Amino acid sequence: MPSRGTVAAVQTVPVVGDTARNVDDMLRRAAEAVARGADLIVFPELATSGYAFADAAEARDCAEALGRVDAIRRFQEFCSEHEAVLAFGYPEQDGERLYNSAMLVGADGIIGNYRKHHLWDRENEIFTAGDTGYPVFETAVGRVGLLICYDIWFPEAVRSVVLAGADVLCLPTNWVPIEGAPHGELAMANLLCQANSHINGITIVGADRAGSERGQPFLGKSVITAPSGQLAAGPASDTEPEILYAPYDGEEGRRRRRWNAYNDPVEDRRPDTYPRA
Repeated sequence: MPSRGTVAAVQTVPVVGDTARNVDDMLRRAAEAVARGADLIVFPELATSGYAFADAAEARDCAEALGRVDAIRRFQEFCSEHEAVLAFGYPEQDGERLYNSAMLVGADGIIGNYRKHHLWDRENEIFTAGDTGYPVFETAVGRVGLLICYDIWFPEAVRSVVLAGADVLCLPTNWVPIEGAPHGELAMANLLCQANSHINGITIVGADRAGSERGQPFLGKSVITAPSGQLAAGPASDTEPEILYAPYDGEEGRRRRRWNAYNDPVEDRRPDTYPRA
């Protein structure tokens, strides 16, 4: 299986509740990304629906709207035509429960699904915390891990994906301002992507949304961070849609993680010494 490719972080401005419009926009921007050579294309958290739901009923309607607009079939057909893989956030309904989820779609349909484990603010009133663990999915473009937004604040989550053998970590996100956190050229969320890339030797693709929705501003500032921790692309605009591109190579990232004859921050772990929560 390959462990490398070119990834695109697609920063969009979805419209809350307008699934048909959002899916159309995603497909247009995906077409632009593959024309520029991308084979793994990452969209924001809740890209199909928007974020600032009035209540759970609105989120549930957006989950059901994916079927009404035939989104998964359209994404699959796009991937089949272009030999691409798409990662995107969406509201998932499972019985009475709603999840803030991310899906991987390829030429043969759904590859995998991840449910956000660490819910932010009012998400706790609408969604159930995820129960998927931290899976890594075999795809035509390598082993892909998925996390969502606030999950990047938890190094245990990133390390779990790395220990499962991911070549690249896709992070659909809707970053918002946090009181007291830096918000200059680089936001705290960008720095966390850099730090987690550095200590794990993995490319992280933080695809954020921009704009404001029902009074909630978003940071934009999508980034792709290299295994070294340096920025491979971005940050993107604070306010406008944008697409970032960068190569990734899982094997090369693992090789570069060995900094000298003695030290590799993943292999040097001593879990027997760490207190358990």
